[in-house]
Amino acid sequence: MSDATREQGCVIALDVGGTGMKGALLDQGMRLLDTTHRRTPRSDGPSAVLDAMVDTVLALNRMAVGRGLGVRHAGVVVPGIVDDELQRAVWSANIGWRDLPLAAFLEERCGLPVTLGHDVRAGGAAECALGAARGARNVLFVAIGTGIAAALVCDGEPIRAGGYAGELGHVVVESGGEACACGGFGCLETVASAAALAAAYAARTGRSVAGAADVAALTAQGDPAARAVWTRAVTGLADALATATALFAPELVVLGGGLAEAGQLLLDPVRAGLEARLTFHRRPLLVRAELGDRAGCLGAGLAAWQAAHRTGAPAR
Repeated sequence: MSDATREQGCVIALDVGGTGMKGALLDQGMRLLDTTHRRTPRSDGPSAVLDAMVDTVLALNRMAVGRGLGVRHAGVVVPGIVDDELQRAVWSANIGWRDLPLAAFLEERCGLPVTLGHDVRAGGAAECALGAARGARNVLFVAIGTGIAAALVCDGEPIRAGGYAGELGHVVVESGGEACACGGFGCLETVASAAALAAAYAARTGRSVAGAADVAALTAQGDPAARAVWTRAVTGLADALATATALFAPELVVLGGGLAEAGQLLLDPVRAGLEARLTFHRRPLLVRAELGDRAGCLGAGLAAWQAAHRTGAPAR
């Protein structure tokens, strides 16, 4: 490790998803110094998730100490509705908290300065700074995993709207469709999220699968039930992306999250479906995210370094 890295210290980045947490130590060049992963205990309730977050941040802090590094700041990103200005987790359908002063809570429990953000907006920021959307000024980044959400960048500026912007997963794509965790019916998440794909395949066949990756593999093998489930998901995604394109005119659509790991099996039909739905609109280039499941964590790290430079906080 260089003397400059020891002098500058590091930041903690934590990306809390509905299924797992990804944590990292990052130096000022956004290089990963150490990482950790753990399950998100959402089935045990919001309090258990909060305890796991605290434990993970403290574990990362111990890793930094073991490397002889001071921690300048911690960046934590979570799903749901996040008010960046107030640093509050307003609501999360997947985790269950409401109107929680999460940054202040973590600062008190961990003894570190914390910047709170939204997991998908953080992923979008990372893709714009370090990944597939470098140089683009109008971007729609869509993360498809346990849930579905989007980050919007228009004319180079992120759209937050008090944390409510980007809820693409709760655009209705099947009127009168299945119940969604948000309280609505027929939302995109009920059709195209990783959990929805696995559940739909099991409902059609009576055979359970481990997850969306299994459905993708079966689709590639020509399994009729898997192909029907996959086509339904692609149709819903194309419908939702066409709506977003009409409203925001992105030049680039970046698909990320676990489902995007299917590559061209997902991108080719979604691209064709979106193209078929557009008329006079600006036609965005649709690409796969470059940063994979690291995007949210890297975005949290970017936010942490920005906060550290803004406040001039010394390493702890």
